[in-house]
Amino acid sequence: MRLAESQIIQLIQRTFPGGKTLTDDCGALPVPSPGCKFLVTTDLMEQGQHFRLEWHPPAWLGRKLLVVNLSDLDASGAIPLGFTLTLALGPEVEAGWLEAFLAGLAGAAREFGVPVIGGDTVGRPAGVGLGLTAFGSARRWLCRSGMQPGDRVFVDQPLGRSLKGLRKLQAGQLWDSGHPDEDLIAHLNPSPNLGLGVKLADIPEVHACMDVSDGLSKDLRMLAEASGCSVVLARHLEADQISGGEDFARCFSSSLSREALESRLGLGLIEVGEAVARQDAPLLIYDGAVLRPLSDQSFDHFERRAE
Repeated sequence: MRLAESQIIQLIQRTFPGGKTLTDDCGALPVPSPGCKFLVTTDLMEQGQHFRLEWHPPAWLGRKLLVVNLSDLDASGAIPLGFTLTLALGPEVEAGWLEAFLAGLAGAAREFGVPVIGGDTVGRPAGVGLGLTAFGSARRWLCRSGMQPGDRVFVDQPLGRSLKGLRKLQAGQLWDSGHPDEDLIAHLNPSPNLGLGVKLADIPEVHACMDVSDGLSKDLRMLAEASGCSVVLARHLEADQISGGEDFARCFSSSLSREALESRLGLGLIEVGEAVARQDAPLLIYDGAVLRPLSDQSFDHFERRAE
């Protein structure tokens, strides 16, 4: 059995925070506090490109759709104010799957106190396409462009676990609630340290921040290029920690030491690099005693692949 569009809208109205306000073609944008920046971020998730229905429990997929957007806002120093949801659904999508997906998304919205303020539903020939746009308010916008030579670069969570989980799924291992696997959880149901970005924005010596969604080989490159610096990767990093994406850690630069930051934040940090004056390449790695440029090793959505 499938749900009609009107039934989908009614389900969202009943179960989502803010759902009862969805009575018009347009929704009202939330108002940021005086003196704050109004920020917006958007993510799309496409079946076959970002997820597979046979791998991903639908409730976790709904939660992940919201969390990855809130991660972007948080890494910018923003608190979330609301979101819009877009669903593109093929005729094969069953009511039970959709209800579980929406329940997971609504649960995450309640968990983080973020109301739905609008969206759209549309049919498609086949498959599932998901879109979410989140709005936030930041007293201080932690941009990518503020990193300074001499800054140390830190992350707040271990890297590479989501990639390990993806490899296990590709090898045929599926999620089994009776035998939880931490790597699968890291990939299917990530838990970024939401709220840390706002704390980082309150520290003047933290100069730039973003979340690690595409892997250090790409994300640190973007930090370096935006700031006009280069970053020398820490020697202890392994290949999976450099290339693996979807860890959703806070990745930030600061002139403070790791010990000073850990004391102020009350959590452990991992140093992943050091910003230096601009070199021939934005990202550098030690090859023995010699520094060499590191290429972007992240997944490319637009790369042409052999059929």
